[in-house]
Amino acid sequence: MTVLRSCIRFLLLIGLISQFAVDGWAQRYPSKVVRLLVPFAAGSGADTIGRVVAGGLTEVFGQQVIVENRAGAAGNIGAENAAKAPADGYTLFQASLTHAVNVSLYRNLRYDLARDFAPVTQLALSPHVVIVHPSLPVKSIGDLVRLAKAKPGAINYAGTTPGTAVFLAAELFKRLAGISIVYVPYRGGGEALTSLISGETSVFFAPVAITLPLIRERRFRLLAVTTAKRLPAMPEYPTVAEAGYPEYAFENWYGLMVAAKTPKETITAIRTAVVSASNIPSVSKRFSDLGYIFVGNQPDEFAVYLKSEIEKLGKTVREAGVTLQ
Repeated sequence: MTVLRSCIRFLLLIGLISQFAVDGWAQRYPSKVVRLLVPFAAGSGADTIGRVVAGGLTEVFGQQVIVENRAGAAGNIGAENAAKAPADGYTLFQASLTHAVNVSLYRNLRYDLARDFAPVTQLALSPHVVIVHPSLPVKSIGDLVRLAKAKPGAINYAGTTPGTAVFLAAELFKRLAGISIVYVPYRGGGEALTSLISGETSVFFAPVAITLPLIRERRFRLLAVTTAKRLPAMPEYPTVAEAGYPEYAFENWYGLMVAAKTPKETITAIRTAVVSASNIPSVSKRFSDLGYIFVGNQPDEFAVYLKSEIEKLGKTVREAGVTLQ
């Protein structure tokens, strides 16, 4: 009996030691630099929000969070890289609406968004605005549509890779308005914005995040916002829906994901840190100034949202008849 009791005590002690080891590991995360992989170019809306989030997480973690841009193929190059990362929470992947679209848009993806990633939290919603070069003789969405119909193919618009939010925002409007404007592709949102400022292109369905400072400087003309309701940050500007297209509402979103099989306690730690970072005054002000709407939902809530986006955007892609290799 004494031997049996000694064995039981020994096993209990081993169990406690193991639990302490697991708890200690979880509490130590992160113990080194964390990489936030942004799959779009520097200067883009995705890059802007990535750097705001990285700065906030650096403060909360007490460890540096660095942004690494892996642009190309509508966010697919970055996604492929992140999918191969170790499942330890030290590579965060900033997904967006584009990745939900790519599931249906590309035939031969080298990653599976559902299989290879675990959702952490939806970071934010990112509204877009319809802006035009001052040389274009339009002051409203109605003016733009009338001019485009009078001169089909004469107006061009700055876009990024097919499947990105910038591209989709414009293409969805073209279909609803029944107009023909020419797509001019650029590698990222920063280049597209520069093309509009220089007069190389005439129209840009741009993320608010990269345009707001220039809107205030009146470097171009803002016709409308793409959201269903007017934005609190710029209530004087009408929505596209108000201009006669009630079915049109568009906003990009960003979310954090990690490699599949990342421990749940690590995912919880990251999500908790994101919420804490959003409450840092400098971070919350930056979100507000850039027109972002913070979300910060639970991993399972983000998973449900992601599934619904894949289904909804897949239908849009099929109706448009667009597929890419």
